[in-house]
Amino acid sequence: MDIRQLSYFLVIAKEEQITRAAKALNMEQPPLSRQLKLMEQELGVTLFDRNGKQMKLTPAGESLQRRAESLLHYFNETINEVKDIENGLQGTLSIGSVFSCISLIPQKIGDFREKYPRVHFKILEGDHYTLGEYLENRSIELVITRLPFESNYDPGKYSVLPLPSDPFVVVMPRQWEAYNAQTSLPMKGLADMPLLALKSDKTIRLHERIVDECRRFGFEPNTICECSSVAIIIALVVAGIGATILPKSVMSSFPISEIRMLDLPDTSFQSEVGIVWLKNRYLSKSAQALIDTFRPL
Repeated sequence: MDIRQLSYFLVIAKEEQITRAAKALNMEQPPLSRQLKLMEQELGVTLFDRNGKQMKLTPAGESLQRRAESLLHYFNETINEVKDIENGLQGTLSIGSVFSCISLIPQKIGDFREKYPRVHFKILEGDHYTLGEYLENRSIELVITRLPFESNYDPGKYSVLPLPSDPFVVVMPRQWEAYNAQTSLPMKGLADMPLLALKSDKTIRLHERIVDECRRFGFEPNTICECSSVAIIIALVVAGIGATILPKSVMSSFPISEIRMLDLPDTSFQSEVGIVWLKNRYLSKSAQALIDTFRPL
């Protein structure tokens, strides 16, 4: 059994049909069926339950699928590592980011591409859990994110480069005219304000930190709506529904003509930011160079 056969097997498992798999692989059906039969004969197991044209993995097939995916990831990483040594920095670098950190990326990519113009980028956006899966299946090599990184996996498997902390600000509707003359707001000024919270069923740490800071000043936040998306929160702020507390850098991604942003001068409350990647896994030279671009001079 070889890498080519494992690749065929994974496509069949994905398509659940020999005909579709052969089409996806741009090959004829009989040779593909023959390769699958050779694999089953060599292993002495049945990899698929066949029901007409439909094919479902057996328990043995599911086990092979997990192992084959890992083996092919390592195989591809090895190829990429060898190419890096020979060719230097080129190709495509895939990275991920939570939406609230997108504003940190453009300047760094600009700086990076001045040095390495042959490297192209693919950027995926998502929450911590989605980005954790992307890291695990090697769809991306690193993530720019708020810390701590709340994925489904053991935090000990990640390397983290902390970036400069980001102060929190109050973002409120422009039509709240009572605040026209203000550029800042004490924490206790939030006590009776209708607040919109950035929170999902899985990523809650940022929200918990904001609640804890409010309690430190002796009040419970008046949260009227929880949202999983920064974009939704800003839309609600623009509509005059409520205010929100967000890291200051987030606001550089939005026009501020319809909103008001006030500092919180009586708190040192900060949002921690960092770059996250998998320990003990190959990291391309391009990824290493991008991480170095974020390191303080």
